[in-house]
Amino acid sequence: MGNLINGIKKFISNKNTVTILGILAGVVVLWVFYNYRVNKAIDPVRVPYAKNTITATTQITQEDIDYIEISREFLKNVNIITDVNQIVGYNVNVGTSIPEGGLFYRNQVVSADELPNAPYSNLPEGYGVFQLSVNNTSTFGNSIYIGDYVDIWMKANDNGTIITGRLIESIKVLAVLDSQGRSVFDSTTTRQPAYLLFGVTDEQNNLLVNAKYISGVELFPEPRGKYYTEAEGETTIGSQRLVEYINSRTEAVTY
Repeated sequence: MGNLINGIKKFISNKNTVTILGILAGVVVLWVFYNYRVNKAIDPVRVPYAKNTITATTQITQEDIDYIEISREFLKNVNIITDVNQIVGYNVNVGTSIPEGGLFYRNQVVSADELPNAPYSNLPEGYGVFQLSVNNTSTFGNSIYIGDYVDIWMKANDNGTIITGRLIESIKVLAVLDSQGRSVFDSTTTRQPAYLLFGVTDEQNNLLVNAKYISGVELFPEPRGKYYTEAEGETTIGSQRLVEYINSRTEAVTY
């Protein structure tokens, strides 16, 4: 027994042995720390995702949601919603949509009272909405956006004489809709523009509606840029001659 103890003492006191043991201890510590970090990083978290595409303003239901496990590390620097109670009953924000298989981000999900009102709900007294029929060509490849200011041009064929000019100057686009009345820009899929919506005075609205129904008259937008003018009340009639032409072809009705 004494010889065994002496042998162990000599083994431990050997410098090479101490070095080897120190290296082994360091490797063990590094291995334990590495495994701890890896396990922590890949620790899966169960998060909701969209089972189908959910378009702008749509209220999210439980039927729209399924779950997937992702790495906890992935959640550190992104605003992904993990609590389904912060999703169900809420709405998809305007200007975005959640694609099939997509996760729910905080800037995409809002409560119903956070959604903006209809584009024409805040028009002042004495204003109405005029809807102008357009297509991809007349909107310059769908490059007219909500908030842009445009002019409305008029083209008329008066017994072979072509009359053109700006009928309305500096008018703000309230909405760009497709043929089904959906916002062109509130979807990840391509939608073709069919209507531009404007807020105009009753006088201007009456003028535009009358022009729209005169045979041989065409109305079309001309983009002028978002900052063409933003002063309230700056939308004006561009050509008195065009007004006179419209009035001469329209019979006023008194109720």
